[in-house]
Amino acid sequence: MDLLAELRRRKILAIIRADSPERAVACVNTLVEAGITALEISLTTPGAAEAIAQARSDHDPTILIGAGTVLTPAQADEVAAAGATFVVTPAITQGAHRAVTLGLPLLCGALTPTEVVAALDLGATAIKIFPAKVHGPSYLRELAAPLPHAPLIAVGGVDAESASQYLAAGALAVGVGSPLLGNAGAGGPLSDLATRAHTFRTTLNL
Repeated sequence: MDLLAELRRRKILAIIRADSPERAVACVNTLVEAGITALEISLTTPGAAEAIAQARSDHDPTILIGAGTVLTPAQADEVAAAGATFVVTPAITQGAHRAVTLGLPLLCGALTPTEVVAALDLGATAIKIFPAKVHGPSYLRELAAPLPHAPLIAVGGVDAESASQYLAAGALAVGVGSPLLGNAGAGGPLSDLATRAHTFRTTLNL
């Protein structure tokens, strides 16, 4: 599977942080049913690897299920064993290095041009521009100008209103956490999560 092509087509990468593995899986299932089929489960979730393994078992390979906030080599090994489709990091972490060694597609966190180039040199599949909200869509556009070959994903404070602006500025996709998840990861209504998912998809004409 060409992960870049799939992310470009799907446009939304849902970021799931929950208070239990069971709740994380419930959020995954709700989002998939609502049409969002690229998801990452953050390792800030207790039992995240268990949740990844369960979600991977529940869904066919066309559903992209990755691991987020991978900081250490041990975490990269753990999520690889759980069946993660890809790894996401907040920066150029030791976990990022290990993911590349394992051959797992890496969405590597970076912000500055130097960090973007370093992440690409490491072997990242795409660059997670984080935190995107600090500088906004115009920053991503300026960043992409001298680095047109860099596949960029805007993450951090992206909501339904700004998502299309980041895509127009050159992002191949947007990573969306709390503006999409809301309180669903902590026991909030899954029906509300489904409604927010439909709002994002409608806004982006998906």
